[in-house]
Amino acid sequence: MDRRLVSRRSVLGTGAVAIGGAIAAPGAAEAASASTPTSRTVPQGDLVLHNGKIRTFDDRDRTVSGVAVAQGRIVGAGLSLGRLKQLVSRDAKVIDLRGHTVIPGMIEPHVHFVSLAIRPGYHVVIENAGNIAGIQRLLAARRRGVPEGRFVTAMGGWHPNMFAERRLPTLAELDAAVPDRPVLLFQGFTGPAVTNTPGKAVLEAAEVPSVVGADGSIAAGANATAALYNVRLTQTFEDRKRSTLDAMAYAASVGITSVQDHVGFPSLGPPAPGQFLSNFDHYRMYDSWLALHREDRTFIRLQTNFLHNQNDPDLPELTQRLNNQFQLFGDDLMMTGGIGEWGAPGDGSGPVWAKAQQLIAQAGWRNTNRALSLAALEAEIAGYEAVNAQHDITGLRWRIDHVPVVTTALLDRLQALGGAVQCGAYSYVAGGGPAAGAPFRTILDHGIKAGIHLDGVHIAPLNPWYGVYYAVTGRNALGALVNDGQQITRDEAVRLYTRENAWFLNMEDRLGTIENGKLGDLVVLNRDYRTAGDEDLKRIKPILTTVGGTIVYDSGDLTRH
Repeated sequence: MDRRLVSRRSVLGTGAVAIGGAIAAPGAAEAASASTPTSRTVPQGDLVLHNGKIRTFDDRDRTVSGVAVAQGRIVGAGLSLGRLKQLVSRDAKVIDLRGHTVIPGMIEPHVHFVSLAIRPGYHVVIENAGNIAGIQRLLAARRRGVPEGRFVTAMGGWHPNMFAERRLPTLAELDAAVPDRPVLLFQGFTGPAVTNTPGKAVLEAAEVPSVVGADGSIAAGANATAALYNVRLTQTFEDRKRSTLDAMAYAASVGITSVQDHVGFPSLGPPAPGQFLSNFDHYRMYDSWLALHREDRTFIRLQTNFLHNQNDPDLPELTQRLNNQFQLFGDDLMMTGGIGEWGAPGDGSGPVWAKAQQLIAQAGWRNTNRALSLAALEAEIAGYEAVNAQHDITGLRWRIDHVPVVTTALLDRLQALGGAVQCGAYSYVAGGGPAAGAPFRTILDHGIKAGIHLDGVHIAPLNPWYGVYYAVTGRNALGALVNDGQQITRDEAVRLYTRENAWFLNMEDRLGTIENGKLGDLVVLNRDYRTAGDEDLKRIKPILTTVGGTIVYDSGDLTRH
């Protein structure tokens, strides 16, 4: 029996997945709440979409006008409305697309999504704000319903370069948005941060205090992480469940229907002073997600990779993981993945890293590493070749992520191992210089298996349209051309985020294209990515998102009439 088809209750309910979780979004939870699916084992909606431009990304690269989903699976792609209605139940929802473009659900195969799902406070995602006024509006909207004394937060995933003023808000600007609740905005892994007047009073009086400037600024490092620590102390398990739902709702609101989580830097036990935004207990990080999954309340597909950060030459944790964990174990909404972002630190160097690769190959697991330089890429490929001499890895889908610099010779060697690359688009935020990459054009022209990721949600946003914009234009958030000569077409970029990324989850048989038998994950866009202006690529957003034919985000543009 295929382990992936065992019901979620018998698999994940047994504790087979040693995995804990919490954050919120800028009102996305409220926007999606009316259509958030409940009381079902997996999404199995019946739906008909017609009168649109449906980019299938199938083998014939068809664009069709209609598609149906029956019991969670796509049926009748390209048939007439009358034929589509015959394939679904009588109570199926029928939606006139009125010419809108539809694409497959977008897939983020390298993201630290659990960190977003366990953010403390009443969190709001501000990566799409555009300017300080936009941030103020999001914070003010989030303030509604926040209990007295609880923090409104916005952490990671954004950079001042993404805002018109190129800076963080001030204390006075935060006070204007939220005068009666503490606020904490926290940038990157370790700050800097900024707070408002109520937050300044709380953080300066805390047992582990922060030094807060008169303008609300909190310096990066010890002062910012002290503020993070004090907010984390207020978080309950119910807070984590709320925030996990909010994180899923935000993903659906930007068109992401599946994520492959790459964890963070493990830190056992409860919160402690000095921990980064990326530090959390890797044994408990999915607890809230698992609880919601057992309650049939999850609605974004999650695959959990396992990062191992031990320098112990015996690699006890990795060894036990490989001996006692199944990969690709669970159901289509939540399953385990492989090893990654790495099995041991080193990026291709050192005996501990090399031994980890041997153990992973011997166990027959999928494996991920990341290369931030040409030297690291070469060292990792050489390490893979050494492993392959003893254990055949050509069918295991070993990959290397980020790859800001490549050569065709190195791509040849990796391809010969059955390997692949994930092209990082996070340089959109602040990239520049000779390693601004990824070199998309070189990689796609080579023909090696490839996908795209933004590496959110600490240093980069989650919204995939920033990644599309960067891959298509080569321009960063400041508008500077930093990746010239490596631009790809719009269809190529969206194909990477859909059809090609499905392979990196070992789910290309179920996700990534709009064709019969695939899972009904669909995104209806507010504008056509093929005809939108370059700058408008960043402003593309869904008006409807479905997972398994169940509507998980609905702007109302198509359904309110």
